[in-house]
Amino acid sequence: MLLEIDRVQLAVPDAASAVSRWQSILGAEISAKDEIACLGASRTSLRLGSGLIEVLEPDGSGLVADAVASRGAHMFAAGASCADIDQLQKSLNVDNIVNEGGQLFIDGEDIGIKGLRVVVSKHEERSQVGDIDFLYEATLLAQNSGDETARFAEVFSLDAQEFVEIDSPNFGYSGTLTLFRKDLLHRFEVITPLVPGNTMGRFFTRTGPCLYMAYAETSDILTIEERVKERGEGITLDRPDDRSDRLPADGLWLHPKTLGGVMLGLSRPTMAWRWSGHPERVEEI
Repeated sequence: MLLEIDRVQLAVPDAASAVSRWQSILGAEISAKDEIACLGASRTSLRLGSGLIEVLEPDGSGLVADAVASRGAHMFAAGASCADIDQLQKSLNVDNIVNEGGQLFIDGEDIGIKGLRVVVSKHEERSQVGDIDFLYEATLLAQNSGDETARFAEVFSLDAQEFVEIDSPNFGYSGTLTLFRKDLLHRFEVITPLVPGNTMGRFFTRTGPCLYMAYAETSDILTIEERVKERGEGITLDRPDDRSDRLPADGLWLHPKTLGGVMLGLSRPTMAWRWSGHPERVEEI
């Protein structure tokens, strides 16, 4: 029933500062400003790739104010699209889900997925803006990724046969990619940290189940790398040792402070298929 990861929502104390970072680092463009009553927040919407970045600033008391007071600037919610909002709301059959402005604002506690926040919007085809091509993943840290993955399939009517198991000895986690549709990358990554002492493990110990980061594909990964380095911002690269730094990295991670509170992973075109069930689709450099 879900079609794509189409946006990311940040909760921040200062929207202007976060917005300027997305504009200057990734070429995002402001597309709208409005208010979200159910969150108690003002929203600045940025077009980026074929999706949106929604920057939420508290406009009084409410969910976003509480979130910022608790965690500072952070990834507040993931966004997914669907063909029919009303049909999805009926299928969820949960009284607490708010439909405001044609979007569903879902707290994971209400659907049995701890730590999740998701906003679902009617699917829309958009032209590409800025230096990424498209968003495709939101990562949920879970106490038991198997249980949570089963809930994703049940709640959102996803075909579990399309899911891909994933584990990372390097980063210390295991879990599942809940691919929404065959032959497309869009999914939630639902993972359980396995190493309490590494970066992800310490974060999970401190914060508990929550959204951790988002991922996008970009054809301009080398340009972004050079720009971020020139600015002296936080970045981690994934480039084979034998590949020239004049050639694109396979991926990179922009640190949370770089983009005003959310970690964003970027992969070069086709690269994500290496861990998404079809390594034969990866185009070599």
